[in-house]
Amino acid sequence: MYKPILLTIVVFCFAMNAKSQQLNKKPVSIIFDSDMGPDYDDVGAIAMLHAFADRGEAKILATMASTNYEGVAGVLDVFNTYFKRPNIPIGVPKGKALDLRDFQHWTDTVLAKYPHKLKSNVEAQDAITLYRKILSAQPDKNVTIVTIGFLTNMSNLLLSGPDKYSPLDGRQLVAKKVKQLISMAGKFPEGWEFNVMKDAPASQNAFDHWPTPVILSGFEIGEKIKVGLTLIHNTSIKNSPVKDVFSLSIPMAKEDSIGRKSWDETAVLVAVRGYTHYYTLHPGRVKVLDAGNNTWNDAGKGHFYLVEKMPARQVENLINELIMHQPRR
Repeated sequence: MYKPILLTIVVFCFAMNAKSQQLNKKPVSIIFDSDMGPDYDDVGAIAMLHAFADRGEAKILATMASTNYEGVAGVLDVFNTYFKRPNIPIGVPKGKALDLRDFQHWTDTVLAKYPHKLKSNVEAQDAITLYRKILSAQPDKNVTIVTIGFLTNMSNLLLSGPDKYSPLDGRQLVAKKVKQLISMAGKFPEGWEFNVMKDAPASQNAFDHWPTPVILSGFEIGEKIKVGLTLIHNTSIKNSPVKDVFSLSIPMAKEDSIGRKSWDETAVLVAVRGYTHYYTLHPGRVKVLDAGNNTWNDAGKGHFYLVEKMPARQVENLINELIMHQPRR
């Protein structure tokens, strides 16, 4: 008659031990770099990042824009404010950068509807200055950078010189402080992908000279994962910029009728939780050609692209759950 009680105690102790291990796990220090439009999978990605932060799995050091359309700083600010982190530093390229935004006008919608303190890009910090400031203050090999837009900031960071924050040049600073770069970029083993080709010179420089491991979530990974319908049909979620963006954008494209493809979300998932449960890695090295397409060299070193391990539908279910995360009360 003692067996059920003993079993209950064993299960309880196992559960408590698992919870203790999760609580004791150090959160991943993340710098999030996004074009935040023209696509809206960036919105799902930043919602996931805040969900991970609320669960103690991530520490958001900064949110950076890789575009400089007017208002992008405010859009990042909207989501940080909504998720109760209005003081996260925001950086915007102050030099040459792509000026691309959404055709659905979801950026205008959230700027008009939701609170944010940054009213123009002028009020945001220069992205590269902010990168250098944050990295210099971090422990060595501590920061994971996740890019879900253009490689503009990565290239400019590598080209940056010593400043008041660090005597190291950009490449030296990255090598010292960055653990890994996770990028939604490329198509593998070869092909064309938007984030890479739109600023091809930056992509070339970043991937040719990045001094730490690079994990790439290619076009073929996110293409299979369709999310958002569960969110927009959830009647308990109200006054959410995340829900508003998906609700506005999904009906505007026939191809999104079963959900939006989830390229950017997969990069955030791997940046925070690692790849081992969801993917395997194919080692080698990416090469970006002058035209903007990419190839892959199996004999190269230092780069890896994701290969599906967990069925796409299971990853889809996980992402659908995470993008419905609501701010902590």
